Amino acid sequence: MESEKATFDREAGYALLDVLQDEATRSAGVQAVDKLAPGFTDWIVTALFGGTYQRPALTLRDRQIANLAALTALGGVEPQLIGHIKTSERIGMSREEIVEVIVHLAPYVGVPKALAGLRSVAAAFEAAQ
Repeated sequence: MESEKATFDREAGYALLDVLQDEATRSAGVQAVDKLAPGFTDWIVTALFGGTYQRPALTLRDRQIANLAALTALGGVEPQLIGHIKTSERIGMSREEIVEVIVHLAPYVGVPKALAGLRSVAAAFEAAQ
């Protein structure tokens, strides 16, 4: 298998972020981090959304399922998990699918982390109403 050349496309990263997050979420996140660590969000958007997310092998849905799983497994990152739950809905995942991803994780990450993930799901769904 031949390696793919890594790309870091700043404009593509910001364009994708516009698709994945609503204006309020995007602005709040960028402004808060930029006040504390100027330029860090630009690096994240360029490397992650303009780099990793641009690779063709996974769909946005696949990437969101991976994000939900990783963030639930990590624990202690509820603001990011809630953001990715909102993004999952935004790209077309149903609420039932999102819940099922977290439930499916219980035997792998532990019931306490799955329960914490479900609390994040409830918070994200409540905020959307």
